[in-house]
Amino acid sequence: MLIKIPRGWELPESAATPEAHWLNRRALLQGAAAGATLLAAGGLAGPAFAQAKDQPAPSARLYPAPRNAKYDAGRAITEEKVNGQYNNFYEFGMDKEIWRAAQKLPTRPWTIKIDGMVEKPFEIGIDDLLAKVSLEERVYRFRCVEGWSMVMPWSGFPVSDLVKLANPLSSATYLQMETFMNPAVAPGQKQFWYPWPYTEGLTMAEAMHELAFLATGTYGKPAAKQHGAPIRLAVPWKYGFKSVKSIVRFHFTDKRPKTYWEELQPKEYGFWANVNPAVDHPRWSQATERVLGTTERIPTVIFNGYGDQVSDLYKDIRDPRLFV
Repeated sequence: MLIKIPRGWELPESAATPEAHWLNRRALLQGAAAGATLLAAGGLAGPAFAQAKDQPAPSARLYPAPRNAKYDAGRAITEEKVNGQYNNFYEFGMDKEIWRAAQKLPTRPWTIKIDGMVEKPFEIGIDDLLAKVSLEERVYRFRCVEGWSMVMPWSGFPVSDLVKLANPLSSATYLQMETFMNPAVAPGQKQFWYPWPYTEGLTMAEAMHELAFLATGTYGKPAAKQHGAPIRLAVPWKYGFKSVKSIVRFHFTDKRPKTYWEELQPKEYGFWANVNPAVDHPRWSQATERVLGTTERIPTVIFNGYGDQVSDLYKDIRDPRLFV
């Protein structure tokens, strides 16, 4: 049963409580690797990597995008330098300081495949895609499953705009997304015991929700590579690992996707990953979060403060792992 809690910005953030456990994601990955079934390597570099070096981005002129005041996080935006140097991007390594390694990722040319249960599968370059949508800036909360948080000014467009371009069949019930596969520039992908490429998924109802966003920029500029350039998902009511980075494929299907973390650690990570402070991770509390750039810990809020907007998505769902 969902517990009704006021919106996040209505809480006294000084009322932080201590957290007993803290996730070391490096230990998690190493532990998972030890027990995971070895997976075949494979995954040739796709059309996104037709050239070794970046080309100039014609879409750079689209930034800064106008801010949509409707989407306000109720908290101060995290300093760009702070979250620009504290990232998870396991394709490039398991520590938080992977931003330098991520600069090797070529983002032009970048081709996106749209396939599966659609009227007509097609491929489109990122700049051609951006010419078909209207960019805006939204300020969203971001809550990592590890227990830290930030506030990001994302530039991009609603996932629903991509869905309309894709023209899926009415029988499609899920949207699966995949990141790039190129071990030549992403050394983490040489570790074949992980289920590369990184995949994530949403129900079509989630994908069509107005908060579901495809981010192509941050801080009034094209997105930094460590943030998932040139296009990534941002679903602010879910834990951050759902927001897949550097997407090269949108696949429409009637089968629930088996996502990267669900494949790697099914007992600890499920499909939904909705934020709930009352439902702990199996190995640590989710009651509070550390705000990046500060020493402050604040109470975590159900659905990361977006419950009024998204809780109806789940009113008829009986999956007991809605918050894992």
